[in-house]
Amino acid sequence: MVMLVDNGVNGDSRVQKEARSAAAAGWEVILLGKSPTKKEQSWMLGDAEVRLLWVPGPLKRRRHEYRRAVLRAPLAYPPGPLAAYRRQKSKAWRVDLNYRRTVAQQRGSAAARLGLVVPRAVAKVQARWIGLRVRQTRSLERRRKQMVSPLDRFTTAFWLKAMGDRAWRRLDPFLWDLELAYGKVIDELQPDLIHANDFRMLGVGARAALRARAARRHVKLVWDAHELVSGIKPWDPHPRWHVAQIAHEREYSKHADAVVTVSDTLADMLAEAHGLDEKPSVVLNAPEGETSPEHAVEPVPDLRELCGIGQEVPLAVYSGAAAPQRGLDIMVESLPQLPGTHVAFVVLRPESKYMTELAQRAEELGVRERLHILPYVPHYQVVPFLAAADIGVIPIHHWPNHEIALITKFFEYSHARLPFVVSDVKTMSAMVRQTGQGEVFEAENVQDYVRAVGAVLADPRRYRDAYTPELLKEWTWEAQAETLDRLYTRLLPGSERRQAAAVSEAPQLPDRAGV
Repeated sequence: MVMLVDNGVNGDSRVQKEARSAAAAGWEVILLGKSPTKKEQSWMLGDAEVRLLWVPGPLKRRRHEYRRAVLRAPLAYPPGPLAAYRRQKSKAWRVDLNYRRTVAQQRGSAAARLGLVVPRAVAKVQARWIGLRVRQTRSLERRRKQMVSPLDRFTTAFWLKAMGDRAWRRLDPFLWDLELAYGKVIDELQPDLIHANDFRMLGVGARAALRARAARRHVKLVWDAHELVSGIKPWDPHPRWHVAQIAHEREYSKHADAVVTVSDTLADMLAEAHGLDEKPSVVLNAPEGETSPEHAVEPVPDLRELCGIGQEVPLAVYSGAAAPQRGLDIMVESLPQLPGTHVAFVVLRPESKYMTELAQRAEELGVRERLHILPYVPHYQVVPFLAAADIGVIPIHHWPNHEIALITKFFEYSHARLPFVVSDVKTMSAMVRQTGQGEVFEAENVQDYVRAVGAVLADPRRYRDAYTPELLKEWTWEAQAETLDRLYTRLLPGSERRQAAAVSEAPQLPDRAGV
């Protein structure tokens, strides 16, 4: 089996758990991800092999970005380094002329000074001319990124009308860069099953499956839809990026032999949007239990010790992706109204621009000493690490994709038995109200957030008591892994016997199914 993901694997707990649990169940798993550097990397994740591939990005710039715009910006330099080169060369010439003038003055040479008058005048005019062209070049670059002019809107609409779902080839050709990096590796591995995570890997997996079938090899494709692509806040601000991803997903969704997703709500939406023959299987982003061998090997960091606070200090934690739409600013803005309460952000990049901005805001409010920004811990340590807090916060804003799923941190907080403070996004707030595991506040409303935090801190036991053994057992990765394993077995007839043989031959290496 080959699993595909378009990131560096580390930090993607769902993909790591899928690979590890599938390998533990007797499948031979190779997980292909995207290397953050030009060097390929590999390591073992349990019995699964991880390979990170280098993905060059020459197609990330659209075709029009390589052309001159004679009508729109006639004075702009051609795309490329010429503008910077000409400006730097002009500056160097002026510096040299000033140097020669200074030397002539020191020597008292009137003739030499006179001989520099014309070159210095020419250099000054040239600098102004080059500056004008550079400004027009930069303005053109900005407009090409924003693409808000009538001409830009027309061309985008034209390609969508003319090509339909195939228009992504024009609107986001970087998707071909992913294909060219992953496709040949998948073909060499000749897998029996391809598990494509999320929308950008769907096309890569579908094309590989179609090539294999054309070569008369039996291959099945599983599409793991992590989110509703039409409902996400675009990762890339380029106005063509989002419509390209939506078109790309629509084109290739019909090639999946089975679809997996993260919630019942999203499963229904995907089935309707893509006309699927059957409703996608739901595999929740639940945390692992205590079965991972690393639990007994590596000590779990102490969250409170890292924050430099004692057990009696109220601590609210947020763990996960950090971005403005995640609403983390409300946790900082509320601190002046929550005296004594500390906040911990556990994020992938503690030094990111967003985290720096939040730290600066805390400084302005005079509460910087109560804000702690910490890096991720390994996914198998997340639950015991977070358990040291008093409150788990999910302050996300109202985006369509935020309304429809119980996200990873929901289950991580639950297994850490943390009382919740969650914004009123549809699915999560409904579950919190149903179970009584926390308080709901109006998204982006600081006063209502302060109320919710105060209610939890006043009676935390009331909320912790909501976590029954039956509820938590249902919300474990082990239960979700069984769903995946049944799906794989259904898609590959005969694999039951190979898996049974793998179990019966323990402790020898398992005779695993597929690649």
